[in-house]
Amino acid sequence: MAKDDEDKEEIEIKDFAKDFTKKARKNPWMAATIVISIAFIVAMGFTVKCNLTGNVVSQKAASDKLIQYVNTLADSEVGYVSSKDLGSLYEVQVSYQGQTMPIYISKDGKYWTSMLQLMQASPATASASSQATQEVPKSDKPVIEAFVFSYCPYGLQFQKALMPVYKLLKSKADIRLVAIGAMHGEYEEQESIRQLCIEKEYGRDKLWEYLEKFMAKTEIGDCRGAESCYLPYIKAIFTQTGIDEQKINTCMSGDGKALYDKDVARAEELGVSGSPTFVMNGVQRQVSRSPSAVLQAVCSAFNTAPEECSQTLSSEQASPWFGYSSSSSSSSAQC
Repeated sequence: MAKDDEDKEEIEIKDFAKDFTKKARKNPWMAATIVISIAFIVAMGFTVKCNLTGNVVSQKAASDKLIQYVNTLADSEVGYVSSKDLGSLYEVQVSYQGQTMPIYISKDGKYWTSMLQLMQASPATASASSQATQEVPKSDKPVIEAFVFSYCPYGLQFQKALMPVYKLLKSKADIRLVAIGAMHGEYEEQESIRQLCIEKEYGRDKLWEYLEKFMAKTEIGDCRGAESCYLPYIKAIFTQTGIDEQKINTCMSGDGKALYDKDVARAEELGVSGSPTFVMNGVQRQVSRSPSAVLQAVCSAFNTAPEECSQTLSSEQASPWFGYSSSSSSSSAQC
């Protein structure tokens, strides 16, 4: 490749990464994982055109260059922890917002990625093979469990797809959300407890009424877990839905933690660790994240499908994170 073409391609990759960064900073979940997100975009150049120049730079020089460049993208400081030579790549451990994570850089110091994966049977193939060995048992009233982290973008995505199905089949199937823990911080555990208390004090219909407004409020996501920022929005939703704030606060400081621990124990019992995980009558299933696909899956778990199963729901994929825009492609990603 000519030097001018190579330089142009590298500039295009960097410009693309910077444009992605501007968009990412509008989304707090993406901002919280900016190193991984940006690395993925730049890694497209790495994986598609990994024709290294052969000009190997030292481990220290590559690490310094990587740290310097990532710090032009991230919204808080990225620090060097350690590095090692993997043979064809350098692995650089970095610190970001209290976490340590690896980033990989080519030995010519030009391309980098946040993730290396062993080539093996694809997740879809492995999932299909696993699911083929265990059929979902049918029942008169299927037990449907959606395991989620309350602030997981993909958990929120699945809840949006599940919501119209719940409204349609709530009297025919036992459909519930299950909290599996908190990976994004204390505020996520508190939100899960809040939701469990709403269900305890007011029932599932009220919980879904709350969730419909909670998931629509992009400003809550923008708060990045700051209580002084998101709490006024929560209080406003309580007012709109007729939820007594004091009653919920009393539950949260009382029975709420026990409810939360019970949900987490249920997740551990089934070996669930990712959000979302969809379980029908005790068996995990991969389901496309559109209301139509979720409805079809739930209806397949009945001994005799009710007439509601003949209704048509949207086949559009729900969008991850807060807000109700549709997504152009299917996703099986988890937190």
